[in-house]
Amino acid sequence: MRITPRHVAMGVVYVIAVGFTLVLFFITRSALELAALTTAALAFLLPHHLVVRQALRGREQRGVPVALIVETAVTYVAVPVLFSLSPVLGYNWASSTQTILASAVLLRLRERVAIPLVALIGVLDLAMGLAVSGGSAPIAVYNLITVVVTSGVTYGAVRLVVVSEQLAEARMEVAEAAVLRERLRISRDLHDGLGSSLTAVALKGDLARRLVDGDPEAAKSELAELAAVARDAAQEVRQVARGYREMSLAQEIHRAVALLEASGVSCRTELADLTVPRPVDEALAWAVREGVTNVVRHSQATTCSISTLAREGAVRLELVNDHARRGTGRGNGLTGLRERAAGLGGSVSAERTEGGGFLLAMEVPA
Repeated sequence: MRITPRHVAMGVVYVIAVGFTLVLFFITRSALELAALTTAALAFLLPHHLVVRQALRGREQRGVPVALIVETAVTYVAVPVLFSLSPVLGYNWASSTQTILASAVLLRLRERVAIPLVALIGVLDLAMGLAVSGGSAPIAVYNLITVVVTSGVTYGAVRLVVVSEQLAEARMEVAEAAVLRERLRISRDLHDGLGSSLTAVALKGDLARRLVDGDPEAAKSELAELAAVARDAAQEVRQVARGYREMSLAQEIHRAVALLEASGVSCRTELADLTVPRPVDEALAWAVREGVTNVVRHSQATTCSISTLAREGAVRLELVNDHARRGTGRGNGLTGLRERAAGLGGSVSAERTEGGGFLLAMEVPA
């Protein structure tokens, strides 16, 4: 069996608790003392075990601390009983169990309550040491130090285990979140990139099929462009797999105009002279790609306009078509665009226009 930090902590805690109690059996001198001590020890150690077990689970303990109350009661009720049988046994019982009780208080109660109670236990142990030793300061101070050190070691061992296990769980959650983010990235990039490329392939294939009989040369040209788009799509898939995506707004607009015109949609561009960071440029390029893909797939548009505008430290891209189908404005592509824009502190809006068209707008800080 592999020894874990939990096993080590439990070993330390129980060696302290059982060790302090077990020593008392060596000073019993009669069967009555032995019986009384055995009964008191069992009644004390059982609730202590319950307190430690709950603390090792790492959950916040609420409600009445029954086990701690029983442990406290046994600690102080047994003192006069054992003291009446043997003053030495009674004193050593009080000194030993108060030390263990202080650790249980730290484990079970919140700090603002536990620390004053531990200080009170330490003062009681100090006073008892002074009374029994006839005012001997070294013995009394030793008792106080024992309470502080032993309770601190017990608390530290248990908390170390709990924090280590919580850290391991947090690592697992972070790893799972990283995997989920990577899956979402791949899904988003494939949808945004490959979807547009496949749409272009389908359109150029249809156009080439219509031209093959009437205008073979034009059909060959379309087929050549289809092959180029297919090669670009294959390259995009490889880039998605490597996690590397680099797009340019200027290139994407050029590509979008060609795709729209091949689809029979007249395209007009009004582009501001922009110098923006690469992440902003890529986000705008993705917006163009998604918008044009939606125009080709989900509209009956005859005209489309693409415009950029710089204003008040932000860049706004607008893509407007003149005839949108009902239901346009939802989908994974727009969700991906909103995520990209939000990552840059921007926003995306998609809405129908008064004339029955559709407006896609992205605005991000420049």
